[in-house]
Amino acid sequence: MKQKHIRVAVRAIILQDDKLLLVNAYAAGRSDLWCAPGGGVENGSSMTENLAREVYEETGLTVDVGDPCLVNEFHEPTSGFHQVDIFFRCTITDGQLDNSWVDPERVVSERKFFTREEASRIRIKPDLLVAVAWGETKLHYDPLEIIVT
Repeated sequence: MKQKHIRVAVRAIILQDDKLLLVNAYAAGRSDLWCAPGGGVENGSSMTENLAREVYEETGLTVDVGDPCLVNEFHEPTSGFHQVDIFFRCTITDGQLDNSWVDPERVVSERKFFTREEASRIRIKPDLLVAVAWGETKLHYDPLEIIVT
């Protein structure tokens, strides 16, 4: 069945001590793919409120949400899945990563900070994430990238 609506999600680009926070959002670590923390936008709540909630749920960290820096579209042609991710630069205001933290939805299996070199050696989506995280770009649009699992 084809997806009828485009799903909107928000994601956090968090650099701390020149390291990028990424999560493995596959229950029980069934994939080696990493991404920025975040998730779907819920009706009746702003994108920034949604993002702060999602980051806390997935990592246990409280963040200030800053400016958007990347808009990325994912799609899966076979199923018709189509998602627009809006990435915001965020700053941690409270908390530390704790391996015992449990995502309430039990989707995120791992969370970790990566140096730019480490991030270049792992599978990350979207493709532009590392470049944008460490770049000078204020806002970048990355159209219709095929999703991978």
